[in-house]
Amino acid sequence: MNPLAAADDTRGPGHAGALGRTGADAPVTAAAARARVSDLLDQAGISLAGVAAADALLATSELVTNALRHGGGVTAMTCHVADGMLHLSVSDANPRPPATRTGSPEQPGGFGWPLVQHLAQRVTISMHTTGKTIGITLPLA
Repeated sequence: MNPLAAADDTRGPGHAGALGRTGADAPVTAAAARARVSDLLDQAGISLAGVAAADALLATSELVTNALRHGGGVTAMTCHVADGMLHLSVSDANPRPPATRTGSPEQPGGFGWPLVQHLAQRVTISMHTTGKTIGITLPLA
């Protein structure tokens, strides 16, 4: 069975596959997360050569990198395609919301969170007892 396809997909039409990883199955690198999202996009018939896929993979990489650098690691990652949109959520163990870095543009880092906010059509931040989950929705057309 394809690990990206939902075994019991009852979400209805307009949904193409699902990716759910928690705990030990959560990606431990940004490259692993991008590979999973690439597989999902490919399965959904989204061209990986297009700008929308590039934006989706960039946002994935930024969210996972931030969780690894600032959130104590990725504790869960879920992803699915529905009605031409990528829905991605990344959870980590840090309860603090992301912050836009202030300081000199000459200093490295600090550009990922504003980039995610720019690329995503919708961003949600959910705080919970074990950390936070950042959810984004990106158009794929």
